[in-house]
Amino acid sequence: MEKIKSTTVVAIRHNGEVVIGADGQATLGNTVAKSSVKKIRVLQGGKIVTGFAGSTADAFTLLEKFEEKLGAFGNNMKRAAVELAKEWRTDRMLSKLEAMMIVADREDILIISGNGDVIEPDMEIATIGSGSMFAQSAARAMKKFAPQLSAEEMVRESLHIAADVCIYTNHNLVVEKVKD
Repeated sequence: MEKIKSTTVVAIRHNGEVVIGADGQATLGNTVAKSSVKKIRVLQGGKIVTGFAGSTADAFTLLEKFEEKLGAFGNNMKRAAVELAKEWRTDRMLSKLEAMMIVADREDILIISGNGDVIEPDMEIATIGSGSMFAQSAARAMKKFAPQLSAEEMVRESLHIAADVCIYTNHNLVVEKVKD
């Protein structure tokens, strides 16, 4: 049986704001299984926002583990991310999970993968999923040539551009701003 996959997530820090957004499409093979999946989760009253791409069930498992790590490490997002990545890479069950996550707070945007990676992206732009390179290219161009835009405008437009060219990304967006 094929797994349900879901895609394109973008996080941007710009002019003191941190915003993360995702499209709503989940595909099963080459068929749209659902067009309104919520791939963004708000944690800690909005002080941490996460987004996921990949297998939906796997992503929810990782999200639960990330919340456990946050609790274990006093809501220190960076430490929780590193500990999740270590466990994800070494645990027999977790190592089979097929998903990636972006986590963001006021200070950091991180990409977490099952290879044990915790990446602080360049230019304060993080993207994951099948449309990520389209969204990243658009976001980089906006940061460079349209700095008057807000972080939210950049996230939304990056996702719309990705949806225009990636068949696994749609225009049903969920966007959240990290709170102080």
